[in-house]
Amino acid sequence: MSIVAQLFEHVVGIDTHARTHTYCLLTAATGAVIDTETFPTTASGNARAISWILRRTSGSVLAVVEGTSSYGAGITAALVETGIDVAEVRPAGRSSHAHQGKSDLLDAEAAARSVLGREFESLAKPRQSGQRAALRVLLAARSIIDQQRTANRNALLALLRSVDLGVDARKPLTDAQVRTIASWRATRSAKPRDLLAIARREARRLAQCVVEQTELLKQNHRELQQLAQALAPGLLDQPGVGPVTAGIILCAYSHHGRVRSEAAFAALGGIAPLQASSGNTTRHRLSRSGDRQLNRAFDVIVRTRMSYDATTRDYIARRRTEGRSNREIRRCLKRYVCRAIFRELQTTMA
Repeated sequence: MSIVAQLFEHVVGIDTHARTHTYCLLTAATGAVIDTETFPTTASGNARAISWILRRTSGSVLAVVEGTSSYGAGITAALVETGIDVAEVRPAGRSSHAHQGKSDLLDAEAAARSVLGREFESLAKPRQSGQRAALRVLLAARSIIDQQRTANRNALLALLRSVDLGVDARKPLTDAQVRTIASWRATRSAKPRDLLAIARREARRLAQCVVEQTELLKQNHRELQQLAQALAPGLLDQPGVGPVTAGIILCAYSHHGRVRSEAAFAALGGIAPLQASSGNTTRHRLSRSGDRQLNRAFDVIVRTRMSYDATTRDYIARRRTEGRSNREIRRCLKRYVCRAIFRELQTTMA
């Protein structure tokens, strides 16, 4: 393998921010600074920046960008479309600024210098856009919509328990009750400050929000199912795997080659067991680190299988006869499911 300084004639470090990006262009062989400049993050600003890079270089160029999936997403896409190789680096830590201070120009220069002596194949590459990026957007949107729906439903229940509007609110509201409240007619009270009129209007508004957000979640569920089926055919056929859990797993897996082994995938999700032995006791426990959303996805899959999958229930019965607790059985099942799904992804997404 060759290092960056041998493969490229120039390296440009890009320090990204919300309004502007700062660029520092180096000669790869010597590390000499050729030029620095700052451009706005608009489409025209990105075009000017790329033109600036091309005017000052005559050979191969590597762009080193901070935050290719956040502030640097726009310039990353523009660079890739132009045909310039792009690598991602993390922002410089505080310790690196201890003796030289901090500025956008220094950060851009530090980003460029950080890769000169590294092997090109070992550099982090920007995540591919497209369907996986769409999955991340849908999952983030689903989380927000679900939180808002829960808040509106709780506010509606609290209102109905504090003001008598003719609705039985002793128990949590059913979907039918919410739809009925949402269909109430808008009333106009002769007294603008009448409590019942105000409460009825607010209850109707909250119920309509809940109904609308429920429909949005159903649409989100359908889109997640379509994307998951397109990215990994057969994943949804696994017992207990639904569109939401499949989306979380696919976002964590990302692409073939990102995770080196099924053991690394288990460690990524905090599913790999940790030693917790002492004295005459030999046991393992679950890891509390890793991607907790990925961990939650496997936990949902295992709990579903424990309730409805006959093979899993037979396994549980056998392990209980060995003296295993429910928590230990669930830990073993999560590790098993993680291994099986990783192999499924390796096969379908290779």
